[in-house]
Amino acid sequence: MTGGHRFRSTRRIPAALAALVLLGVSGLFLYDLAAVRADRPGMGWRRELAHQLDRHTPADLGVLLGGGALAVAGAVLLLLALTPGLRGILPMRTPDPALGAAVRAGLGRKDAAQVLRDRALEVSGVRSVRVKVGRSLVRVRVTSHFRDLDDVRADLDDVLAVGIEELGLAHPPRPRVRVRR
Repeated sequence: MTGGHRFRSTRRIPAALAALVLLGVSGLFLYDLAAVRADRPGMGWRRELAHQLDRHTPADLGVLLGGGALAVAGAVLLLLALTPGLRGILPMRTPDPALGAAVRAGLGRKDAAQVLRDRALEVSGVRSVRVKVGRSLVRVRVTSHFRDLDDVRADLDDVLAVGIEELGLAHPPRPRVRVRR
């Protein structure tokens, strides 16, 4: 069985907005350049921008604020481009290596937690269970009411090990069990 790669968000809305803004700005510059090449005067906003750039230095407050805002926008766009966006989906194993990347399956973290919670509730002596599934760790908090805590923990370790294996995750997380009365 082969492991799966993490799922990534397509991020269509930020990409579309960035593309539309760049398209509009480049179209405006192209139109102005064509007008100047055709011996027409440049657009008023470009002449005004050149005049403003002539008057203001990089040390002016407005220029610094505008540069800071553009730097923050660029950092946010870089962060969106570099981080995976679908962290709530855990990749599952591909059963047939011949399929490779043709078939990809994922399981939601909340769904995996629900399955493991139901499995843990079947253990004798368990009153309530809270399960959080992360990429590398499953945190299980159990309240027991009539059995010895060590016996409950041992049964939970066995049940959760089988449950995690049956989920079929590409990178199975380790269970961390806490039992209290």
